[in-house]
Amino acid sequence: MKFSIDGAIGPASSNYVKEVMASAKKQNANIILLELNTPGGLSTSMREIIQEILSSNIPVVTYVYPKGSRAASAGTYILYASHVAAMSPGTNLGAATPVNMMPSSEQADSNASKTSTLEKKAINDSMAYIKSLAQINDRNVSWALEAVKESKSLSAKDALKNNVIDLIAEDTDDLIHKLNGMSVKVSDKNITLKTDNATIITFEADFKTRFLSIVSDPNMAYMFLLIAIYGIFFELMNPGAIVPGVVGAISAVIALYSLNILPFNYAGLLLILLGISFMIAEVLVAGFGVLGIGGVISFAFGSVLLFDAQTLGSSVSIPLVISFTLVSLAFFIFVMKLFIGSRSAKIVSGIEEMIGSMAEVTDVKGDKYYVHCHGETWSAKSQSKLSVGQMVEILNISDLILEVKPIKE
Repeated sequence: MKFSIDGAIGPASSNYVKEVMASAKKQNANIILLELNTPGGLSTSMREIIQEILSSNIPVVTYVYPKGSRAASAGTYILYASHVAAMSPGTNLGAATPVNMMPSSEQADSNASKTSTLEKKAINDSMAYIKSLAQINDRNVSWALEAVKESKSLSAKDALKNNVIDLIAEDTDDLIHKLNGMSVKVSDKNITLKTDNATIITFEADFKTRFLSIVSDPNMAYMFLLIAIYGIFFELMNPGAIVPGVVGAISAVIALYSLNILPFNYAGLLLILLGISFMIAEVLVAGFGVLGIGGVISFAFGSVLLFDAQTLGSSVSIPLVISFTLVSLAFFIFVMKLFIGSRSAKIVSGIEEMIGSMAEVTDVKGDKYYVHCHGETWSAKSQSKLSVGQMVEILNISDLILEVKPIKE
C-alpha cells in the first residue's frame, strides 16, 4: 500500500498515517510505502507518526521521492524510525534541530547568544529520541546526533555511504525491485520482503483528512482569521446584513480551530488586531496619516510573526501578507468612510424626512391650520398668520403637529 506526504508535517499528516495503517492492516498489505517530501513540521505530529510506524506489524518503507525532494527536520526522524529508509537521487535529509516557537525568557547574562535552558532540554530530548530510533534500526548514531545538535544535512549518496539510509532507487518501480529479498526487523521478528509482481494500492486521503490539511495550512488559517474579522466587523457596522455575519462567524470557528491545532505567536495576533485598530482610528481621528502608516506596519509585522516557518515547516507567504495588508487598509478606510457618510446623510424616509419640505394650507380654524404634504393632511401651527392655499415650509414635527412658516413669494 502506497501513500504520500508532500508538505509540512502536521495534524493532517498524522491523521493520514493512522488511516493508512488501519487500512493496510484490514487489507493484509505486505508493505506500507510512504513517499515523503517535507521541510519538517510539528514535533507532536511527527512523534505520532513515528509511534504508528514503530507499532506496525507491517514493514514501513519511507522513500524520499521524487527527485529534488527532502526529508528535513521531522522527515529525518521519520526516516530513522522506518523499517526501510530509501532516497531517490538528488534528494537530501537532515537539519533536525528542534525549534521552539516561543522564545525563552531565561537567557544567560554573560552571553546573550548562549542557548537557553529550555532549548538545551529540547535538544537533549531530541538527541536521545533520534539515537533510540537509530539503535532500533541499526543506523548511524553519530551522524543522527550531529543532525540534531549541529543541523547537519546529507545528500542521498552520502546518506547511503554513512549508513543513514538502506538504499537509493531511481523511482518507485526500481525501489520495489530492490526491496525484493531484503530482510528487515519488524516487531523483533526478521521478515524477508517479497515484492516481485507486487500490486501497488494507492491510499487516497478522505474528506476529513483533506479538510484538516487545508485548515492546518498557515496560509489558510491566516485567511480564515482575516475573513472572520472583516465579516464580523461589517455585520456590526451594518446590523441585519446577515451574509457578512454568517461568513464571518463560520470563518471565525474555522480560524479558532486552526489556531488550536497550530502553534501561533500571541504577539503576532495582537499586532494584527492593533494594526486594524489603527487603520480604523485613522479614519475617525485626524492623525495626518500617522495612525494609518502605523496600522499598516503593525498589521504586516503581526502577519509575518503569527506563524513560525522553522516550527511548522511553512509560514504565511510574504506576497499574501502584502496583499492582505493593502486590502485591509483600503477595506477599513472605505467602510469607515461609508459609515461616517451614512451618519451625516440627510434622512430620506420616515416622518423626519418631511422637515424642509413644502406643504399647502388647506384649512384654517382660528390659530389651527391644516396642511397637505406628501398626499396626507396634517395639523400645523405657525407663528405667522396663514391663509388657505398658501405654501409653507415644514420646520419641525412635535406630537404629530407640524411647525411651519410661510414661504415668501
